[in-house]
Amino acid sequence: MRIVKEHDERRNEIITTAEEFFLTKGFNKTTVNDILKRIGIAKGTFYHYFVSKEEVLEAVIGQIIDQEILRAKEIQQSNDTALEKLITFLSQNNQEDTRKEEIVDKFQMPENALMKQRALEETINQVCPVLAEIIEVGRQQGEFRTEHPLESIQFLIAGIQTMFDNIEKLSPETIQSRVIAATDLIYKVLDINPNVHPYEQTVTQLQKIFLS
Repeated sequence: MRIVKEHDERRNEIITTAEEFFLTKGFNKTTVNDILKRIGIAKGTFYHYFVSKEEVLEAVIGQIIDQEILRAKEIQQSNDTALEKLITFLSQNNQEDTRKEEIVDKFQMPENALMKQRALEETINQVCPVLAEIIEVGRQQGEFRTEHPLESIQFLIAGIQTMFDNIEKLSPETIQSRVIAATDLIYKVLDINPNVHPYEQTVTQLQKIFLS
């Protein structure tokens, strides 16, 4: 018997199934038929919700970004200093979230290069404005002196993600060197007030995150 589901429920089922395939098989190797067979729906049903596999990808990325926005806003509400909030987000130190850990890991697959690129683009466009608000508060409190909060965090997000891609494959010496480079980058881009945040103290914070 054919099971009839509500519009939003069916659409979410397609997105969830597609995400599972994208993360395990890779976006390039996943076909629309893979999704249809797993759910048990006709091709016409799929195209009622999405015009292509690429549009499903946009929906999958959208859900991932929604979670990142939520995470950024939760960090924003903490009692930490503005710099500590940014370090928490930039480190992606979210080991309790197994789904997030899996997504970050699977993004390294060559077949998921497009997913990774789209996710970074949407992070820059949608998540960075929330982080820029954190920087603006830090400016008002004397932590930072940059005059370009949004552009600064966009640059840092893109740069640090690149520096720490596939971190598990890097030697401790390479990670140590990149931690120091990342610290320099953060200090210069945000123009951090060293009287509020001593340089060596920040290096130690970053080392604990990336070298643990």
